[in-house]
Amino acid sequence: MARISLEQAAKWCGGKIEPKYADVTFWGATNDTRNLKPGQLFVALQGLRDGHEFIPQAFQNGAAAVLCTHCDGDYPAIVVEDTRKALGDIARGERLRIGMKVVGVTGSVGKSTTKEMIAAVLQTKYKVSKTPVNHNNDIGMPMSILAMPEDTEVAVLEMGMDHFREIAYLSSIAQPDIAVILNIGTMHIEHLGTQEGILRAKLEILEGMKPEGKLILNGDDQLLWNVCSQLDRKPEYFGIANTDCGVLGGQVSLLEDGVSFEVSYGQEKFPVQLAIEGEHFVLDALAAVSAGVQMGVSARQIQKALEDFQNMQGRQEIYEAKGFTIIDDCYNAGPESMAAALRVLGRKPGRHVAVLGDMLELGTRAQAEHYRIGRIAAENAEIILAYGSNSSRVISGAVTGGMSDSRAKAFENMDALVTTLKRLAKPGDCILVKGSHGMHMETALKLFLTDET
Repeated sequence: MARISLEQAAKWCGGKIEPKYADVTFWGATNDTRNLKPGQLFVALQGLRDGHEFIPQAFQNGAAAVLCTHCDGDYPAIVVEDTRKALGDIARGERLRIGMKVVGVTGSVGKSTTKEMIAAVLQTKYKVSKTPVNHNNDIGMPMSILAMPEDTEVAVLEMGMDHFREIAYLSSIAQPDIAVILNIGTMHIEHLGTQEGILRAKLEILEGMKPEGKLILNGDDQLLWNVCSQLDRKPEYFGIANTDCGVLGGQVSLLEDGVSFEVSYGQEKFPVQLAIEGEHFVLDALAAVSAGVQMGVSARQIQKALEDFQNMQGRQEIYEAKGFTIIDDCYNAGPESMAAALRVLGRKPGRHVAVLGDMLELGTRAQAEHYRIGRIAAENAEIILAYGSNSSRVISGAVTGGMSDSRAKAFENMDALVTTLKRLAKPGDCILVKGSHGMHMETALKLFLTDET
């Protein structure tokens, strides 16, 4: 790992240090003493508790230094006015010092899977680093950069947001050479007002890019296709339905345990078979193809990387457990990804059980979207168990869609949900578990798979 001196970090963020500690070095950073590794920088952030309270524990756990707004003792420290901003400034300095190419990935749904696919494609040719799970915000992304090896040639960075100007800030740190926008959905519409507002927020990724940076967009998304005339650069488009895209996916075929399609761009054409199920993953793969093409990866390398690709835990992970087929899609959910997951469920053998947590941050559209998902669930499942404050709307939609009251139930208590699932589930069932990250559906799944009653 690259080591950074306190003197260098202080210059990047405008902080103050004691001269005697100027040569102290650190690698990586964390704001949580529970996962701090020896030699890291501890960042004292203001959260539910003041991070400064944990400085003694940080040093006890092996911290090399701290980033703080004030010192209550004599220890290696960079003192700044705003630790969150200073963390970003240090990460920006390190990104420029390493000098790697950066691929930034954003969109309403599918960011994590696409980030993983892009990394898989690019690592066939380059030394690649990427943001780990959950590290896509103004704390996690800078920490990801600071943890990257010094020989990183390409960094693939996921960028999330739920308010305006958050992507702009991340882009100012990452300064992407390639920016990928997957889609404009409805997640976070509570804070951004409209899909046009979401589009405007996603396009903030351009603010940190140089004029020669490449923008890759989903040409099947009408908002992204129409935005072309408003940009100061020509985007590269990928798509399935829009045949004017430079990277095209065709002959899509849903398989029992995956999806196959044909990729074409320029003079190249080749088949791909993904080991993950659902047509929606084809667009994620085409985004990875587009990034690979821009980075000079050969068609054969792209094809092999995609065919070898395995998705991350909690992202439509399908496995057998205790006589059931489990579709673990607990990591997050919005209307678009929920509908796609339900369609995957509907194609699996066995009786279909949908265990659906609330989709958060939908604002005034929450009731309508949960009702709509209930209708889609009724088309793809024989049993629907909904959990959360909007669960009754899911069930109302399911009943309207033809589901019987006895097979569609709403819960606001997780224990009651799990108890009912254990009572109704039968060996051979295929069970989808999905919901927004804040609903903690992974806990419900874990409780279901335990032997306790």
